[in-house]
This record gives sequence, structure tokens and C-alpha cells, in this order.
Amino acid sequence: MNKKRVLITGGAGYLGSVLAEVLVNKCYQVTVVDNLMYKQTSLLHLCHYDNFNFIKGDITDYHFLQHLVERHDIIIPLAAIVGAPACDANKELATNINYGQIQTIVDNLKPWQKLIMPNTNSQYGSSKDIITEESPFNPLSHYAKTKCQAEEYIMDWGNGICLRLATVFGSSPRMRTDLLVNDFVYKTMTDGCLVLFQSQFKRNYIHVRDIAKTFLHCIENYESMNGEVYNVGLSDANLNKRELAEAIKLQFPDLVIIENEFSSDFDNRDYIVSNEKLEKTGWSPDYTITKGINELSESFQMIITDNNKKYTNL
Repeated sequence: MNKKRVLITGGAGYLGSVLAEVLVNKCYQVTVVDNLMYKQTSLLHLCHYDNFNFIKGDITDYHFLQHLVERHDIIIPLAAIVGAPACDANKELATNINYGQIQTIVDNLKPWQKLIMPNTNSQYGSSKDIITEESPFNPLSHYAKTKCQAEEYIMDWGNGICLRLATVFGSSPRMRTDLLVNDFVYKTMTDGCLVLFQSQFKRNYIHVRDIAKTFLHCIENYESMNGEVYNVGLSDANLNKRELAEAIKLQFPDLVIIENEFSSDFDNRDYIVSNEKLEKTGWSPDYTITKGINELSESFQMIITDNNKKYTNL
């Protein structure tokens, strides 16, 4: 049995509920702390494992988080207010969780402990150049700004890995329909129509299980990857919204796609991302956009209701 102790904050969320299972199955001693603000039950299937522990708690409590950090070998801070709309709804809370949590963790880490933090492509904002890890920040939202601050705090400390995640898609025990690919497939299945705003804007994408695979890759290769940031996405999936809609239409031929040229999207991210740096470490993804659309079409048959609010972060 692997005795490494892993702490995942916010581990009952969309990514955490996938990652926790992966690490439990790899025999890590996994502790998840989450306040269950969305009343999710996404970790019930792990409670029978001896190497899994759940704690309901508030990571904005300094002494509570300090005590947890001291007891673990590997820290993965997933707790966050995610996305521009949710952060704009309560900027103070978003700052306390997205940035303040990282300050508390870093200030209490010992040199032998490992820290792997998820960041976001959102910090790149909009760019006509191909984005690499050396590209300047251009955050367009409060969410992106808090994640920039958190990454800079870790990199200034000098011990940790930061993963700049592409737009995530795919099924999870804590499902979300407010992520672009998931949203497009959901609307395809419920409305039969997609209305595109600023359809030429490009983004990179990554499956939630490939992100979990990335965290495991970082744990297993920590010494060689430490102190660096990595873009995490599909190199063959720098797609604009029209291209994404057309990929969905291949599986749903009756889908109607409408381009609205008279309105704009609140999300103005537009970039092409290189993931070459991560790929050179030996990492590769398992999921394509097409495979993800297939998976989502099966998942949504189980959860489509008149009210999908329980599957968002709003």
C-alpha cells in the first residue's frame, strides 16, 4: 500500500470527485476536505475504501487548513470559486478562496512537501500569438486575476507545480453543464439548437479524466517537473465555437446552428495554446473531443431535467 498522504481541498467538485477516485485506486491515502456548498454527494462511492477520508470543513479557516496541511505529503488545492460569473457574484469570497487559500498553504508548507495547483488558460485572456507558458498574462475577469495571483505566489516560493488547464469537458460524479463543451452537448440534446456568439473565438479543451491523469503524472514525476508551469490541453483541439458545434453536429445531424452576429459573449477569451512543454515530459491524453461528446451524450440521457441548476456552479 502506498503510504503517501494526499490532501485535496474542494475534492467533492467536478474535477476532485474524479481525481480522488484515481488516487484512491492508486493506493494513495486520500483526504478530501469540502464544504459541500452545492449539496453534492459525489464521493459516496469512495466511502468504503480504507484509504479514503472525507472532512466537511471551511478552508478559509486559517487554523483548520494549517492543521490539515501539516499532516499531508502532497497538497492539491482544488477548492475555488470557478468561472467569471460565480466570482463576480462574490468577489471577496472568490479572492479569499482562490488566492487566500494558496497563501495559507504555501506559508505552512515544509520543503519536503509537494504542491500541485490547478490554474487556468483564462489568465491568457485574448491573444493572436500561439500561447506558451512564457506568454504574458492578460486576465479578463476577476476569476482569472485571482488565479494569476495564486500562481505567482507559488512560483515566488519556488516549490510547486502549476497546471494551466484548458476548458474542461466530460462526465463526472459532480456533473457540470455550465462548461462550454458540456453546455453545447446539453443544449443540443434539450433544444436541438445552438446559438453562437463570437463564433470565431478559439479555445483549447481537455477532458476531466485527462486532468486527473496529469495530476498523477506530476506526483510520479515531481522532482523533474517541480518549479514549473505547464499548459494542459489537447493539441489537436484548439477550436473555435463554430468548429466545436460542427463536431457535435457530426453526432447529432439534426442540430441547428445559428450565428448571432449582433450580440457579444460576456466571455471574450480567444487564444491558441501550445501544450508541447507538458508533452515533452512523457504525458499524453486519452480522450478526444469526439470521444468526450459521445460520453456526454450518454451521461445527459440520465440527468436531463426541467431544471439543470444543480449541475452548474451558479
